[in-house]
Amino acid sequence: MYLHDLVYLLAGLILVFLLLFRVVVVSGTSMNNTLLDGDYLLLLSSTFYQNPQYGDIIVASKESFDNGAPIVKRVIAIEGQWVNIDFKNGVVYVGDSRDHMLPLEEPYTLTPTTVSEGVTFPLQVSEGCLFVMGDNRNDSLDSRSQNIGQVNTKNILGKAMFRIYPFNSIGGLE
Repeated sequence: MYLHDLVYLLAGLILVFLLLFRVVVVSGTSMNNTLLDGDYLLLLSSTFYQNPQYGDIIVASKESFDNGAPIVKRVIAIEGQWVNIDFKNGVVYVGDSRDHMLPLEEPYTLTPTTVSEGVTFPLQVSEGCLFVMGDNRNDSLDSRSQNIGQVNTKNILGKAMFRIYPFNSIGGLE
């Protein structure tokens, strides 16, 4: 193989990697124990991630989020769905109508959802938006807060697909 072939191959791989994937570092404890502060994540770029679903771990960024720093959260509800939270019992409910919401089974959460951040429930997720929460529910600034609120899908950087560091925790994410 010639040197110029190797350079073209390497340039092609870099271009594909930059278009398809991003690398983001988790900052903070809001996703404990699923993700820890300092974990490196490989994201499927928003160019190719078009249909967020319940349970997806996404990374979003906009100026109002901690001065534009990316946030890593789990999708709880998508546009049109209703969300209600029983803060006394720590249960999150989601459904397609205000009168028909079911409790979520959330084995990934570190703590039950007992902290209200100021948003009034029940609420319907707006068109083009997501309702997101951290897995460490009582130490997460997320869609329960008026500072974050519902996340516009235009602000999604991508879906977290794989933890690439630390090496003893490499693997896919659920």
